[in-house]
Amino acid sequence: MRLFDTHVHLDSHRYARDRHVVLQRAESQGVVAMLNVGFDVDSSRAAVELASEHRRIWAAAGLHPHNASEYSDEVEAQLRLLLRSPRVVALGEIGLDFYRDLSPRSVQRHAFDRLLHLAGELALPVIIHDRDAHEEVFDILCEHDVGSTGGIMHCFSGDVAFARRCLDLGLHISLAGPVTYPRSHVLREVARYVPEQRLLLETDCPYLPPAPHRGKRNEPSMVHLVCEEVAKVRGIAPSHLGEITLTNACRLLGIEHVSPRQSE
Repeated sequence: MRLFDTHVHLDSHRYARDRHVVLQRAESQGVVAMLNVGFDVDSSRAAVELASEHRRIWAAAGLHPHNASEYSDEVEAQLRLLLRSPRVVALGEIGLDFYRDLSPRSVQRHAFDRLLHLAGELALPVIIHDRDAHEEVFDILCEHDVGSTGGIMHCFSGDVAFARRCLDLGLHISLAGPVTYPRSHVLREVARYVPEQRLLLETDCPYLPPAPHRGKRNEPSMVHLVCEEVAKVRGIAPSHLGEITLTNACRLLGIEHVSPRQSE
């Protein structure tokens, strides 16, 4: 089985002591590619550095809605430089989070709008964070031609109706650990509904570990549990789903080839 984990935060301090072992475990579970996603300038820079050191890792640079208060012309200029790095394949994560509201909502909206504009200018796919803000996220996305560059609804948390609207905009739907939780019936309906060519898998590690690892540190090796759950829902072999979602991710992110095993 070959897998692409399309959302990791391997630069997190939670991997400081054993990052190499974590990467070895990921490879042992068939994870042949990972997208390390930034949430501010420093983490985006760390993502770029990590991707430059490991051939199985690519990077995304962005500003999380929690950090939207940091947005300025200077921050955008720094992100613009990072986004031109050879190993950067997407802009993100960006979006709205009305659950924690760690930045004022008006500030979140402004940063989201500006960074979507930047993604369009640089012709980069976007990675969208959307928590308790479906309608506002959708409205802002409609103001930008995201279909021309594509994007990922990261750790999708909506229902089938919202998934349909996102698909109509030309976006991909990425499912994470919550699809494995016993009460996640709505997410399993989404997993069954999304056309195979628009489906992606992720861990969002170190957060949101899949069952039965809730409460522990998540890591890329656990994406196989997400794959197995989604494959079961769709009635196909996990290895087949792995290849489909690997192909989807590479096509969206402009990655030409990923070999089964890549030595560091």
